[in-house]
Amino acid sequence: MEQVMPENSQKNNLPKHPWRVPLLIAEFSALAVLLGSMFIFSSLARDGTSFNSGWLLLPAVASLVVFISFIGLMYVRWIAAAEAGTGTKHKVVFALLTLTLLGIWAFSIVQTWSSITATP
Repeated sequence: MEQVMPENSQKNNLPKHPWRVPLLIAEFSALAVLLGSMFIFSSLARDGTSFNSGWLLLPAVASLVVFISFIGLMYVRWIAAAEAGTGTKHKVVFALLTLTLLGIWAFSIVQTWSSITATP
């Protein structure tokens, strides 16, 4: 007997969240910008070409967009899907996770910027 797979094979047949596709597009677009800027900056460094350190805002903003869209996708997957149950406890844990991830991002940007602008 042939088994037919449903069109929408999500768990519990829940409809897709409307933020899912825009968040995925934002995440992968920002990831492409981040990787492209890393490639360009590494080739500039290899050639010995100097560039304005303001250009480093491009990968910093791209990495922030990657983090925010990743967090948004986690929200869609973990919180929006579990909204029928104990949503408050999930939201508190998710908020702590979000603050931790954004704090790590901010700390790494500050450390990177201070190491670049430090004079030997």
